[in-house]
Amino acid sequence: MAWTAISTRNETLPIVRGGWLDALRFIVAGLIILHHFQGAGPVPLAEGLHPVFERGGFLLTNFFLIDSGYVLMRVYGASVAGGRMSAGDFFLKRYLRVLPAHLIMGAALVTLVVLGGLIGFSPRAPEWFRWDQLWAQITLTQAYGVPGGYGWNAPSWSISALIGCYLVFPWLLKGLVRLGPWSVLALGVGGYLLANQLTWNLLGYPVYQMPMGYGFFRALPLFALGMSLAWFAQKVWISPKLAGWAGVGAALLLAFVQYFDKNALISLTCISTIILAAGATPTPRPSKWVEKAAQVSFSMFITNEVVRIAWFGVANVAIARFGLPVGAQWALWAGGVVAAFAFAFAFHFVIDTPIQNRVRAWLRGRSRRPVLASQPVVSLEG
Repeated sequence: MAWTAISTRNETLPIVRGGWLDALRFIVAGLIILHHFQGAGPVPLAEGLHPVFERGGFLLTNFFLIDSGYVLMRVYGASVAGGRMSAGDFFLKRYLRVLPAHLIMGAALVTLVVLGGLIGFSPRAPEWFRWDQLWAQITLTQAYGVPGGYGWNAPSWSISALIGCYLVFPWLLKGLVRLGPWSVLALGVGGYLLANQLTWNLLGYPVYQMPMGYGFFRALPLFALGMSLAWFAQKVWISPKLAGWAGVGAALLLAFVQYFDKNALISLTCISTIILAAGATPTPRPSKWVEKAAQVSFSMFITNEVVRIAWFGVANVAIARFGLPVGAQWALWAGGVVAAFAFAFAFHFVIDTPIQNRVRAWLRGRSRRPVLASQPVVSLEG
């Protein structure tokens, strides 16, 4: 057979930890921190460096949602499709992955606001800490039209939206596995374009501008696109050299077009190409450091807004009280970014990992119960 850069006859690469996909997860989580912190310095980074920092929420949220669909499809697709993991078990596993950290961060913000009020420090933007907005956010229902959910740990809307995607995942999977890779790719791309056109026709804006209160409808087409990319990646071999050049080219094009505007569809194409390229590029020596960094990415996402609020709540008071010069203000800003990374790593290893170890142990025990029930009763003590 003649060598080709794209083939359905060659064996595709398995997904591995410590490779390019893990590196991307950590990089994107780091960029999310910079996006949330970019406006807190003496001059916003979007004005001083690159307008991409202002549009980071749009770009990085798209990346996060597509990558979630891609990774979950490649990690759990075969198990769920083959019946080795039920739809209920899949949802419970994913839900319990995000819920404990989310609740802890919600409690931390409530504590900060209450204690700050007791000692005389009120939030600079109190409209972002209204008590009537808290319940929908704590319950992660804000992305389904439930009133509330704005402010507080605002980025959690995407976690809320993903919970709905977790519920839909097994049903989307049933349809995708019946189709060939090129049909699935066309369906994923076409599905997003259709959703985008529908929102334009019915609401007068693109799907990526869907309000946070209806974030599920923004997330689902992107999540489904990620699943489609994953099914394509599992069935179609892409030359590593082609994948490498395509990934680099897409990253450069993504940065370039941001100088002019969001260019949503071009940006979406670039993001999808980067994810496909990362999954098709071999990792001869997987890195444990990269694997650990990727594992911390969720903690980076869920904690950075809380760190930002706490850090700059103190820093802004110090700047105003002591009239700190611009250099000192930049030093405080850099310290806040470092604190966000440090806190995320500490939270992951000290709090999130022990909790998740217990969750996994409980889930393993739960999955064994039906099997054990049909066996003779034996003592586990002897």
